Amino acid sequence: MKRTKNAVVGQSGGPTAAINATLAGVISGAMECGFIDTIYGAFNGIQGILEDRTVPLNQIFSDKDALMLLKQTPAAALGSCRKKLPLPDSDDADDVYGKIFDFFKSKEIGYFFYIGGNDSMDTVAKLSSYAEKKGICDVHFIGVPKTIDCDLCGTSHTPGYGSAAKYIATTMQEILRDTAVYTVKAVTIVEIMGRDAGWLTAAAALPRILSSTAPDYVYLPEAIFDTESFFHDIEKAFEKHPNVVIAVSEGIRGSDGKYVGESAQSGVSDAFGHRYLQGTAKSLELAVKEHFGCKVRSVELNLPQRCAAHMLSATDIEESFGVGRAAVYHSAEESGVMICYRRHDLPYSVDFVTSPVMDIANGIRKVPAGFITKEGNNVTDECLEYIKPLILGEIDLVFENGIPKHFSF
Repeated sequence: MKRTKNAVVGQSGGPTAAINATLAGVISGAMECGFIDTIYGAFNGIQGILEDRTVPLNQIFSDKDALMLLKQTPAAALGSCRKKLPLPDSDDADDVYGKIFDFFKSKEIGYFFYIGGNDSMDTVAKLSSYAEKKGICDVHFIGVPKTIDCDLCGTSHTPGYGSAAKYIATTMQEILRDTAVYTVKAVTIVEIMGRDAGWLTAAAALPRILSSTAPDYVYLPEAIFDTESFFHDIEKAFEKHPNVVIAVSEGIRGSDGKYVGESAQSGVSDAFGHRYLQGTAKSLELAVKEHFGCKVRSVELNLPQRCAAHMLSATDIEESFGVGRAAVYHSAEESGVMICYRRHDLPYSVDFVTSPVMDIANGIRKVPAGFITKEGNNVTDECLEYIKPLILGEIDLVFENGIPKHFSF
């Protein structure tokens, strides 16, 4: 019989409404698999491992009600980080990695699970590479996906995306209902997250196939944004109705490669070199006001789109929980991989498979050209049919004092 060892799990990157469901899946799998003794949670991801800030999770979640509550709790219960590890062959590598592997040895860790997106997979890839370089083979490294951006390579979609898409589609439908009550000419521009991939913004068009309303235009980072064409699109929309509603990705760029909202941005970047984006809708609001002289407003969905746990997709939460459990069972024989969704249609379902994390880290899965109209100002029905199954179903939330109840350590 395989000797049991301990495991550690951390969360990294931007929070989502489903990342804790994945954490719950890892904990559930670890307590049931038979080859993991204690499962530790690392506070603030790899930073918590470097500082030895951990908590044993077995006893806390021996109560299944606590585990179910964790599934419906948004954000990252263990906390997150955006720490970038040095290259495994850099001069300071031994100092940083030495601390991490000393932690693994002191806690008798045989399994490392890291829940996150592109940058988190970079961490898993570097740890795997360093272990291979040093001949360390008694720790298995598993990447567990999460990101509302749906931009991880190797997987058909990502945990957290379905719930964010459901919130965006619902909010867009509500905005459309609100703006339709007036006869005064007006433009409403809704800014949605998405630096390099427009999957989230594409979800804003879902009401087109699900109800009787839809935004007039949808602009993604995958298509070059042209201001004059944008004005022309608005003129065409005004010919149909007085209230124009538009969805834009925060990361839309012109032909010169500059972000549309660049003038409103701070210029600050995170540890991985990603600039903090903001102000795209506001910049367009000012441009439309100057060009048309009509009533115009900008709406930035901002943080609620990634942690709106009152609008969870049951499909997303169950898949997110499942990918966490799958990570545990694949860890028995594999290392240096990420757990991926393999999608099937008619009827819709997913399998859990693995792909080398080296092939995934730092890549970007963009919205394919066939999902974007030739004018570059909307998405196709084929794109919306692809997204539709991911938002289906509702969670029977536990409420307390009139609001959803959340888990916290």
